[in-house]
Amino acid sequence: MMRRRMAVTLGALTAAATLTIAVPGSAYAAEGTLIVNGNAYDDPSGCYPVESFPSSVANYTDAIAEVHSGPGCGGPVEWLVHPGETYYTETAQSVFIL
Repeated sequence: MMRRRMAVTLGALTAAATLTIAVPGSAYAAEGTLIVNGNAYDDPSGCYPVESFPSSVANYTDAIAEVHSGPGCGGPVEWLVHPGETYYTETAQSVFIL
């Protein structure tokens, strides 16, 4: 009986350790602020719409922002906005930052 309990306990501990290793940590987000047409996004991650024209994308994060010609971060990448840069556009429809 004692061996069975030890085996069950050891199995549970092994499963817990495996899950701890297999499950990734929290999703990465850029640190800083992304400003799209005056709208500030702190520690941004993902896709943001460009809703008016002319538009500006100011990147005060530690990641590169991709300016896309299509909505929902689709279509070709129109420009890469590096940290510390601002990009002006009359055609972009969305911005992606990781």
